[in-house]
Amino acid sequence: MSKTTRSLPDFSIETEISNGSALLVAGVDEVGRGTLAGPVVAAAAILPGPVPAEYEKIVNDSKLLSAAQRQRACDWLVDWCVSYGVGACTADEIDAMGIVPATRLAMSRAVAELDPQPDHLLIDAVELAGVDIPQTSIIRADSTSQSAAAASIIAKVTRDKLMANIFESEYPGYGFASHKGYGTAFHLSALEKLGVSPIHRCSFKPVKDILGR
Repeated sequence: MSKTTRSLPDFSIETEISNGSALLVAGVDEVGRGTLAGPVVAAAAILPGPVPAEYEKIVNDSKLLSAAQRQRACDWLVDWCVSYGVGACTADEIDAMGIVPATRLAMSRAVAELDPQPDHLLIDAVELAGVDIPQTSIIRADSTSQSAAAASIIAKVTRDKLMANIFESEYPGYGFASHKGYGTAFHLSALEKLGVSPIHRCSFKPVKDILGR
């Protein structure tokens, strides 16, 4: 039985969109939609061209990379990008508007941070109705587009550092440094013992269930 090899993201979608012109295409992606605590974080990245061969293997869907690979890629990308931006929505904003609108808002905030502003957006899965820039939405864009993969890496590294370096010290005992807010057994046990922290998403089960007791 032969093994299938997952292909790496490339720059072909960006090239097709620009069609030989100097259009700036920004990849946009988010992390943290499914966590029980912390913000949803989005990033947008404009690349100057195809990723050099030296870095091709680590400019990929952030979920497929180790923490060390993500950090190496992020350190290089933020210097190499034409521009990058990061945006977020807090747990309170997520509770107020719902995770999908909050994800779109975080993405819009990331795009607003880009300088120069892009001519086209290449977005993972969603469309940003409130952003007046032409857009292409692709399911799992971070696994096909290098720009979207770059955005996913920058968003993931940013959010992980926030959870591990800030919220771990502000709200000790929950294990945010290890699980980053996802619903692990340790996290659920800590929720039962310590109750709900200010960065937990109160509209998400099982946080909502604990508050309702």
